[in-house]
Amino acid sequence: MTKQLVLLDHDGGVDDYLATMLLLTMDHIELLGVVVTPADCYIQPSVSATRKIIDLMGFSHISVAESTVRGINPFPPLYRRDSFIVDHLPILNQSEIIKTPLVAETGQDFMVRVLREASAPVTLMVTGPLTTVAVALEKAPDIEAKIQKIVWMGGALNVAGNVEKSLEPGQDGSAEWNVYWDAVSAAQVWKTQIEIIICPLDLTNNVPVTSELVQKMGKQRRYPLSDLAGQCYALVIPQDYYFWDVLATAYLGHPEYYQLREWETEIITAGLSQGRTKVVAGGRKISAMDQVDKAAFYAYILQQFAR
Repeated sequence: MTKQLVLLDHDGGVDDYLATMLLLTMDHIELLGVVVTPADCYIQPSVSATRKIIDLMGFSHISVAESTVRGINPFPPLYRRDSFIVDHLPILNQSEIIKTPLVAETGQDFMVRVLREASAPVTLMVTGPLTTVAVALEKAPDIEAKIQKIVWMGGALNVAGNVEKSLEPGQDGSAEWNVYWDAVSAAQVWKTQIEIIICPLDLTNNVPVTSELVQKMGKQRRYPLSDLAGQCYALVIPQDYYFWDVLATAYLGHPEYYQLREWETEIITAGLSQGRTKVVAGGRKISAMDQVDKAAFYAYILQQFAR
């Protein structure tokens, strides 16, 4: 069986680590590498935690790269500090040596190289902002032909965003954080001809992380992945937390669980609605995950982490 080639670009939030874990459980996927974009994290502990997770799962031949891009609107420090907590979880610190390599080149250069060297077009699985992708495309426009599609956790089409006015005064609440961090770069990617499939807040708002699911994960904690996932979800359970990145990533495992809908859109790059993914007639056509079989999704997560 020919495996689907995937390059992961995540930004170090709690659900980014879980999305990385989920992707590595998919037997039909060949993960070509992991880029960590310094957005919803502090980059050193995030890179470290990513490498330790890959070690834990036995894939230490997969390289990790640190992107050096910068966004326009930083994530709040309160969000970003979780990267330190995950990096210090006991299950990830049973060995003094990290085997998974950290490449010397930047994440954006690594992305260019991996795409150029790939034997077939690659799916970019992006669970953070699109900045590293935009910079890579600017540096090497030829790689657009090597990108089969971008599957992105980002945007809010017909619901409110999650950039709270209390954290970002002067904004109207329409933006989703992965767009808002660098809407200019998102707009640049929108100008390409690459197929884009987004997992927007319209869908993720309906798929929360529940106490029931965390408790089910705890009942199978004899499995290392369930143990780690349960600890991560316990960390965020006091919040209104949703399956953002994990829901987006699960699409690669079971696209039949999802219904897609096409929209014409634009990215707002300035003003009160900076970071909004706006539905506009004649705009850039994208596909959005519109509905999901929640029961099948929840069962899939428990099944995949039972190892």
